[in-house]
Amino acid sequence: MSEPREIYTLADLRNWPEATAGLPRPLKLAVIGDPIAHSASPPMQNAALENRKVDAVYTRLHIRADELAEAIRLMREHGFLGANLTIPHKLAVLPLVDELSAGARQLGAVNTLLFEPGRVRGFNTDGPGFVRALRAEFGVDLHDLRVLVIGAGGGAGRALAAQCVDSKCERLVLVNRDVSKAQSVVHALAPRFLDGTRLLGPVERLKAIAFEDDAIAAELENTDLIVNCTPLGLRNTDSLPLTPRLLRAHHLVFDTVYFGGGSPTRLESAAREAGARAVSGHALLLHQGALAFEIWCNQPAPLEVMRAALAKV
Repeated sequence: MSEPREIYTLADLRNWPEATAGLPRPLKLAVIGDPIAHSASPPMQNAALENRKVDAVYTRLHIRADELAEAIRLMREHGFLGANLTIPHKLAVLPLVDELSAGARQLGAVNTLLFEPGRVRGFNTDGPGFVRALRAEFGVDLHDLRVLVIGAGGGAGRALAAQCVDSKCERLVLVNRDVSKAQSVVHALAPRFLDGTRLLGPVERLKAIAFEDDAIAAELENTDLIVNCTPLGLRNTDSLPLTPRLLRAHHLVFDTVYFGGGSPTRLESAAREAGARAVSGHALLLHQGALAFEIWCNQPAPLEVMRAALAKV
């Protein structure tokens, strides 16, 4: 028997029986993205599937933006159980889904698909996974925290910003290179956030600012939690999402970027050097992945098994 390849493509999906012939177990779950080689989801999810004795394997699918609709159709035809979606597909998949969960509808983005007879259901586990990760890593809830989200124009940034609002954070500042996109998110979230139940303080409770050091620095005195939702830091040549000298010991830093083997990201290291507590995207990957597993398999995820597998990637 042969072993699954690290990555499959649309060409493989078009000839799936041939592409997967001879494999010991069926490939029925996948993470879809462009790029996708860096994803640490397969070893984590496959450890969970094996632990719970689910007859399925989770793989990577390299699918470009113009290939998504055909890929979803073929996955349905080939009997996939579900999929995760990453850049650039979380928004583009919306017209391809038959039914959205309340969370996905509210966020306007999908990161998890469930294939059922005659329909595709879309979910978003980013927000709930974020809440779980904060509790596990920092021992805090979003309620009453003052949060600054960098890269809040869409995708995961928008999802985590919306979760902050739903969890009744005290203050929310959205940062984006295209500040008009952050302002659009502010406009969408304002009715749920500025409901008149809390007294106005000395600073605005909900605002959008430009992705500039001076603008960010002006907000950090009134910030408890900094969340990086940009891809900055994936490459050594990247600049950091904010200058390290702006970080203070009281900050909590949540970087959605992650490296293999549990190595700290550059932002995570900079935060710790400043005396702050920090975690990488492995925390979010773990908890949103556990929620996705529960959607597909209708049973509790083996969280510690998944955590151990992720630490080895």
